[in-house]
Amino acid sequence: MNYQPIIRPLADGPGLGYLTQAATPSEDIRFWWLGQAGFALEHAGRRVLLDPYLSDSLATKYAGTIFPHTRLHPVPVDPSKIQGVSAVLHSHAHTDHLDPATVQALLTRNSPRFIAPRARARIALDRHVPAESFTPVTAGDRIELATDITVTAVPAAHETLETDEHGDAVFLGFIVDIAGVRIYHSGDCIPYEGQAQLLREHGVVVALLPINGRDSHRLTNGVPGNFTVTEAISLCKAAGIPAMVGHHFGLFDFNTINPDDAVAEFARSAGNLQWTVPTVGRPYSIAPPGTAAALQEESISHER
Repeated sequence: MNYQPIIRPLADGPGLGYLTQAATPSEDIRFWWLGQAGFALEHAGRRVLLDPYLSDSLATKYAGTIFPHTRLHPVPVDPSKIQGVSAVLHSHAHTDHLDPATVQALLTRNSPRFIAPRARARIALDRHVPAESFTPVTAGDRIELATDITVTAVPAAHETLETDEHGDAVFLGFIVDIAGVRIYHSGDCIPYEGQAQLLREHGVVVALLPINGRDSHRLTNGVPGNFTVTEAISLCKAAGIPAMVGHHFGLFDFNTINPDDAVAEFARSAGNLQWTVPTVGRPYSIAPPGTAAALQEESISHER
């Protein structure tokens, strides 16, 4: 039987304050939603951050505009106090995915490897990413972060599949293979031709997908969009991905979805897809294949 990951919320697990302490080695993979498209992943004492936006810099940048980017919830953890981060992945150069204030604060207690699109390398460097620890990538590149963690960059369509003059992708997604669990973080993305087949070929089993949708009003005012809940479900089914986590909602009032509506749509349309509408800061776990917890879960599923 193929490995089927089970995403479990940890009712008594550590919140985001835990990230300000040394990681405790564990057999399972743990993750936390940081808000917007941001996630912290942890396994065997190593931490990887995906698209962390842990400041209020956009409120300053867009004050007085049609979309003032006022946060609907406070920064959930002080990035200057986070420690033990091995790598930080940035899917593209929009500030809520590559934030200079967050980058600078993370350097207080970490010396991580930064991965971001080669097409926007100059922006990454201008936003405090140290040149000596920067790995610029484009679609198709594969990076080994540790013996049990690899990252593969894939294209993303932030409404369009865009490349620079050298053919490098402007928007990326990442497939993070941790202890044999292949987790797809799409970055900001909508469906595009060949996407499902690509993810199927990579053996993705968990998808972290933005579900705040899109419309012409946002697009004409400089805010390209993302999957709808229905599109995210359809992608997972077409790609054979058994589990997904929705995100990119609840931070800005102009660019969100009501989580209750998302839950209702998942309940109506997801079928056998395991889905999670996460809570900021709540810990979740995944048992990697071959571990005692995974084998127990597989045994229980056989009995049903």
